[in-house]
Amino acid sequence: MTRRIAWTLVVLTSVLLALAVIPLAASLTARERVSYRDSQRAATRVVAATAEEHLSDGGPATALRKELAATARRGDCAAVYDASARLVASTPCKAATGKEAEELVEDVLRGREPEPPENEGRLLAAEPAGDVREPPGAVVLARSAAPLDARIAAIWGWSAAIGAAGLAASVLLSVRLARWVSRPLSTLDASTRRLGEGTLHERADVGSGPPEVRRLAATFNTMAARTEALVHGHRAVIADVSHQLRTPLAALRLRLDVLAAGADDSTAAELAGAQEEISRLSRLVDGLLAVARAEQATPSATAVRVDEVVAERVAAWTPVAEERGVRLSADSGGTALTVASGNGHLEQILDNLIANAVEAVPHGGHIVLDHRAAGATAAVRVRDDGPGMAADAKATAFRRFGSHKAGGTGLGLAVVHRLVTVNGGGVRLEDTPGGGLTVVLDLPLWLDRGREPAGGPRSLPVPKKS
Repeated sequence: MTRRIAWTLVVLTSVLLALAVIPLAASLTARERVSYRDSQRAATRVVAATAEEHLSDGGPATALRKELAATARRGDCAAVYDASARLVASTPCKAATGKEAEELVEDVLRGREPEPPENEGRLLAAEPAGDVREPPGAVVLARSAAPLDARIAAIWGWSAAIGAAGLAASVLLSVRLARWVSRPLSTLDASTRRLGEGTLHERADVGSGPPEVRRLAATFNTMAARTEALVHGHRAVIADVSHQLRTPLAALRLRLDVLAAGADDSTAAELAGAQEEISRLSRLVDGLLAVARAEQATPSATAVRVDEVVAERVAAWTPVAEERGVRLSADSGGTALTVASGNGHLEQILDNLIANAVEAVPHGGHIVLDHRAAGATAAVRVRDDGPGMAADAKATAFRRFGSHKAGGTGLGLAVVHRLVTVNGGGVRLEDTPGGGLTVVLDLPLWLDRGREPAGGPRSLPVPKKS
């Protein structure tokens, strides 16, 4: 934007300067030429008046010689011709004689006004000595064109200097104006981007720029403050409600356990169904708490070794998988990748994905975790050979309560999606070749390869066997 504004103003100023300075310089040049010619013709007429006294009246040539001498002292050359175009007298300088001068004299003697030529760097001018119709002679005066050329060069030089100064001032002012307008907009754009990335306390600077931009920044700040209040309020409600529900649910489960201990078979079956619903509610509350914590996460990226985290989570979940008859393995391909992620986020993501896969894969199934470099990202895949997922289920899998699975909370993949995207990555679902589901995580690589992970990846508790 800064360049567009600056270039627009510079081009506009250049056009205006060209339209103003060039015609002005051309007009001054023409006036200077006319003035110089008039001055030369006036000096020629003075010599012609003296020559007329000698040619028509037959007087002595003393006055004529004095005038020619004065003309020579001024640096001009002059020559006097009679009615037959014969040279009568001249200055020592011979620039007023020659073929061009003779042609001028013939034209003057015939009563015409010729276009004065240039001879040896001097401008020629011819005037009749006496009556224009039948002059007794003619005078040719040659004057150097150097003063005229110097004046014209000065006119164009000053014009060019004025144009260059105006253009330089235009460039300076246009750049300052463009920056004055675009810098607050760039700051506002950066603030908007950071707000969209989850930095809810971000605010724009309202103290610089045009009034319209300042008003826009103030409106943005008002919107950001309201958004922050709404989001924090929403998260606080979810977290508080979920936390408060855990205590009565735990108490209710204990009471049901006590009742089931002394109940008959029919009553025990009903109480077992109630206990299953209580367990489902507990899982739902725990999922809501996990979502609330994930949405409040504003991580500071640290270097996390993917192969170490994958190996750690596979080791932690292997007993649970073996109890269900599922084989869990990792395939790093010998590649050691380091990604930028919040502390503990990758572990939590893999825990959710492995838990879903272990629950979905039937007895004798297989779950594989692998990771490969893919440009500027690391592709971490969790593949299983379970029943897979339908297309409509994939479309809503990352939404809260979007799961169509019986007994599921629909919050696990929502937590995964939030933790991946807040770290600048992406997540998608694909079909495993031969049947099953593959979850692909695209995580940004850690750019500073020379640094070790700060404190190493944080370990989560080993999952308990159910």
